Amino acid sequence: MADVVEKIRSSSSGLDTPREARKRFLNRPRPNPDRFGSATENFARFMGTPQFLLYMTVFCIIWLCWNTFGPADFRFDSAALGFTALTLMLSLQASYAAPLLLLAQNRQDDRDRVSLRQDRQRAERNLSDTEYLTREIAELRIALREVATRDYVRSELRSVLEELLETTDGQELTLKRKPRKPSDATVSLPKVQPRSQSAGRKPVR
Repeated sequence: MADVVEKIRSSSSGLDTPREARKRFLNRPRPNPDRFGSATENFARFMGTPQFLLYMTVFCIIWLCWNTFGPADFRFDSAALGFTALTLMLSLQASYAAPLLLLAQNRQDDRDRVSLRQDRQRAERNLSDTEYLTREIAELRIALREVATRDYVRSELRSVLEELLETTDGQELTLKRKPRKPSDATVSLPKVQPRSQSAGRKPVR
């Protein structure tokens, strides 16, 4: 009995089990959106060029001239009916041109949206980098204020020197230089007499 219940539960599909996809007789066409979009965008761009207008004008002139002045047996559009085939063809072209232009515009809007997002991200990065550099420059300025400059060091040395030269009684100390001992080289050199003494003496012949 338990085996029968398990078989019934396994065979019956509940709400928690997904349904199997139905097999289609014909597969749904799924064109590549990028390739199809690029092709339609190129055609839409070509429709907005002067060459397309020139080609359409030449085509319509040839159509009208052939169906008006051409042989009656080879005419395929009646001028008496107002060139119905040409009118239908142009309306069909216009009906297809509008969706193509919309598709191209949508693709351009998508590209603009992506470029705007990238520009916004780039601007945010530049702003963050600028703020970081500004903070670093401010920290350097604060650090440079605490660094002793040359004038400050000179003034401090001058004040220290003045404090050393002044005694507790207010008298100034005199710095005495110690006499330098002559070296052996200076002792061996002959002494030079001054000009006043040598001028008074006569040269010995």
